[in-house]
Parts: sequence; structure tokens; C-alpha cells
Amino acid sequence: MKALDIEAVQAFVLTADFKSFTRAAEALDTTQSAVSLKIKRLEDGLGRRLLERTPRQVRLSADGDAFLAAARKLIDAHHGAVASFGVKKRRLVVGISHHIVGAELPLLLKRMGAAEPGLVLELRIATSREVLADFDRGTVDAAIVLRHDNRRRDGETILEEAFVWIAAPDFAYHPGEPLRVATQAAPCSVRSMAVEALKAARIPWTEVFVGGGIATIGAAVSAGLAVAALGRRVAPPDTIDVGARFRLPPLPSRDVVLHSNLRDRQSRDTLKLLAATIRATASA
Repeated sequence: MKALDIEAVQAFVLTADFKSFTRAAEALDTTQSAVSLKIKRLEDGLGRRLLERTPRQVRLSADGDAFLAAARKLIDAHHGAVASFGVKKRRLVVGISHHIVGAELPLLLKRMGAAEPGLVLELRIATSREVLADFDRGTVDAAIVLRHDNRRRDGETILEEAFVWIAAPDFAYHPGEPLRVATQAAPCSVRSMAVEALKAARIPWTEVFVGGGIATIGAAVSAGLAVAALGRRVAPPDTIDVGARFRLPPLPSRDVVLHSNLRDRQSRDTLKLLAATIRATASA
């Protein structure tokens, strides 16, 4: 058997994690066809089919599932070998809107840590307005925020975040009664978006919980205290979209935008991986 190509093994691990050739290609800053070719050559060298490819999804075969843990160890060993030459740890400071990270944050951090074990990733969670202000002051290296208007058009759009009305499955609401709502404190733009939608639909509402981030709002929703306007991607896994059930007004989507002035290749590659990882959580 030929020696394994470390880049092909990395492409396999990323594709398995993201369940997508496209996301793996984005993370590796290459093309989907190049990733597919690397994995095909890896499969040919092993004499095993590692991935099952269908038009709608990519999933591990039985052999791929058996190989994945060993593949991760090989990647870790590669990183360790490179680090033996005294490669310095890098620190990347990223500001992220609190409406962009939620229940999927552990998965995001796991994927980033596995891909770059030598990276010290500092996340600062705040409102989009505060994160952009930090970016403009130069206190964060990159900013990932929601675009709420057209006043600022710079940055790279990572994905379109769909906002919906989220509640616990057993949350009770009777039309005509005030809708119990959990929100961020003003002047949160998502709060304003939700309130304006309810007012326009002439739905009475009452604020019963004010959170300090998606984790706290998610906890209030999971506890059955209220409904909340949340991105479907970051909502707690034990909650559901109740918009249609309760005839609540549809909420607009918002672009998730990455701002960065970093120019070195290593930092840009890290941000590509971070962007690809966030995109992948939309279908995780």
C-alpha cells in the first residue's frame, strides 16, 4: 500500500465533518472537484470506499466510519510533527454577534480545534453594533455580524440567516392573549425586528424575559417561558418553529457578514475555515 497523502486525509476528515464537499473545499481554499479527486485517490489507495455520495448528501460508509478516528489521529500526529520545530501558537481575536452563535457553538469550536490545534481563538460575543465598533477600532481581528440595513455594504456574506418564532413544543398560546416573548435588551436589532413584526400584525405581546445572549434566551424558550425570534440554525435543539401554528408574522432573513482586514495567508485560511464551519452548521 502506498503512503497516505496527508492532504487527502485532511480533505476526507473535513468532508466527513461538514457532510459536504463544498464546505470542505471552502475550508481548504480549493475547489469541490479537487477535494473529490483527493478523496477518490485516497479511496483507491486504501481499496475502500469511504464516502457514500448522493445528490442530496454525503455520508460515511461503514469503512469510512471505521477509518475516521484513525484519520483524525494521523492529522493530529502531523500537526504534532510540525509543532516539534517550535511553531508558535497563533492568537486570532474574532468578534461575533450573539445572534450568530448559539446551540451549535460546541460543534463550531470542536471543528476549529481539530483543524488548527495550535490556534488560540478568542471569541468576543456582543451585539452586531458593538462588534463592528470593536472592529473599526482595531480591537478585534475580524467581525462576524448580522447585516440589518444597507448603510454598510463591505464584508463577505457567509450565509443568509433565517429568523423564525421559536418555542418549546408544549408552549401554550391562545390568539387574542398577549404573546409571551423573550428578547435581548434594547437596542438589539433582532428585538426591534420582532417587535415591529408583531405590531404590524396587530398581535398583542408582553415581554416576560430579557436575556444576555442567545444562551440565556434559548434557556428561557426551552423552559417554556416564552417564544423568541431566533435564527433557526442557532435555536436550542429541543425547540421548534411555532410561527405557522400560532399564525405569527413571518420574520425577514438577515445576511451574516464577515469583516476582516487581515492579509497574511495563514490568517485568511483560518477565517475561510471559520466561515465554512459556520455555513456547515446551517445543515448540521
